[in-house]
Amino acid sequence: MYTAPDGEQYFIIDGHIHFWNASKENQRNRHGEEFVNCFHDYQKGLSPEEYIWSDEKFRKYSKATLFNDLFVEGYDDMAMFQPTYLKDFYYEGFNTTEANDVIRQQFPERFILNGSFDPRDGEAAFDYIDHLVEDYKVSGMKLYTAEWKGESRGWSLDDEWADRCLEHCEKRGIKNIHVHKGPTILPLDRDAFDVADVDHAATTHQNLNFIVEHVGLPRLDDFCWIATQEPNVYAGMAVAMPLVHGRPRYFGQVMSELLFWLDEDRILFGSDYAIWHPKWLVEKFVDYQIPEVMTEDTGIVLTPDIKRKVLGENAARLYGVDIEAKKAALAKDNIAEAAVEAA
Repeated sequence: MYTAPDGEQYFIIDGHIHFWNASKENQRNRHGEEFVNCFHDYQKGLSPEEYIWSDEKFRKYSKATLFNDLFVEGYDDMAMFQPTYLKDFYYEGFNTTEANDVIRQQFPERFILNGSFDPRDGEAAFDYIDHLVEDYKVSGMKLYTAEWKGESRGWSLDDEWADRCLEHCEKRGIKNIHVHKGPTILPLDRDAFDVADVDHAATTHQNLNFIVEHVGLPRLDDFCWIATQEPNVYAGMAVAMPLVHGRPRYFGQVMSELLFWLDEDRILFGSDYAIWHPKWLVEKFVDYQIPEVMTEDTGIVLTPDIKRKVLGENAARLYGVDIEAKKAALAKDNIAEAAVEAA
């Protein structure tokens, strides 16, 4: 829980975290180095100086660091693993469901584990979805449409096999589909992150929830016009959140547009850890108010109730988390001790 200086309290569900391995030993080719360096450049460009890591630490950080940053020094109560496999760039993958589950098992009350699939695998994608549901009990899926696979440099949500995989997810009880639709990352192709295919998927699969990670930036207008028509489309705030520090007026524009076109029940906090640290993101977001010149246009003010929804209550609703029961369960764990012991 985060208690603000004015006494308001916030239950935090961090909807977008990773535990990656981008070490030199794991890099399959130069693209592995390009990818992690691009991530690091985002950290350097949008973080307070004291939260910028060295190159070595950024490529591969420890479990102790993750525990401390999220739950001890940081204010996260729960965190959601969103995998990014990238096995064309990394021998063991960049950030896989299987690796994330090792951490989830130590503190199952703290973590929500999501899986992934690649429709270019055809029938094998069905088998992998089944494997994730049956053996890892995943709660949702994170899709990365710009991921390279052999000669292919991306895929679309409106591809035939993507449709079939989404149907299979619904049959297996997976309702929450997170889709990376944000700024391009070297060496991936910008157009493969375009948000246009979300419209097709959301209309076709109305029983699924599509959480568009990074709110489609830099295509915010496109995202908002889609989301206002599709009630099962949600805004994942990873990448947008650090603008509260690096570009505060632009952040006000982003929040104004989201709250005007969507509503306060369809916006989810995400730190994108380890690019950004949830401690300063939460503090600055809770302290933030949209500039008056923007509120004159939209009438939107960021109240504590709206901030509570964004920081945890909306994700809790999507993932069936009883916040009061979860508070009681978390009070019994030893996460601080684990951070020390793992160091």
